[in-house]
Amino acid sequence: MSSKRYRKNQETIEKGRVYTLDEALDTLKKLSQAKFDESVEAHFKLGIDPKKTEQQVRGMADLPFGTGKSIKIAVFSGDLAEVEKARALGVSQAGGEELINQIKAKGEIDFDIAVATPDIMAKMAQIAKVLGPRGLMPNPKNETVTKDVKKTVEALKKGKINFKNDKGGNIHALFGKLSFETASLKENYNALEESLKKAKPATVKGSFIQSISISSTMGAGIKIQK
Repeated sequence: MSSKRYRKNQETIEKGRVYTLDEALDTLKKLSQAKFDESVEAHFKLGIDPKKTEQQVRGMADLPFGTGKSIKIAVFSGDLAEVEKARALGVSQAGGEELINQIKAKGEIDFDIAVATPDIMAKMAQIAKVLGPRGLMPNPKNETVTKDVKKTVEALKKGKINFKNDKGGNIHALFGKLSFETASLKENYNALEESLKKAKPATVKGSFIQSISISSTMGAGIKIQK
């Protein structure tokens, strides 16, 4: 038997229709019945071959109004001064080899994003099997390998997000909360889409972004215009 939420979604979202971003955001807000502030995500189907290394897509986007979500950041560095800077900024974890060994031994993590300084990257290979499958391995392409820990952590706390294609060649990225003003969500979305377009691999020919939909945590996906 269909839930009331599912039936309401089906009645409100017109099958086969491609909405403008404004229409889709307004519809998500109208459909919300959750007792918590739902997140809003964008889903991009890309015209890439995810099996080809040169067509992998990853990057970062600065969201003007942030994500509305508190993120847990871990900082890895062999420089004690950088570790202390990170701790002063209130990151969840910060350390050097001892933190790597801790994760290696337990195989567990408690953070949403990992930042590392270049000096410790060779040692980070020891936990690549833990971080890699979760998309958390620091990488220069998404600016999580940095010589300026303070600048990077502050940017992440303000709303900088990273994105990476999945095995199906899709990008899924959070860009705000339903409680945000529609204008703020639009600015965040536009910043995300623009950053994604800039991350297009040179070897990709034809249409890069093939289709786009947005959804809230508990809502159905709504296809929007490219």
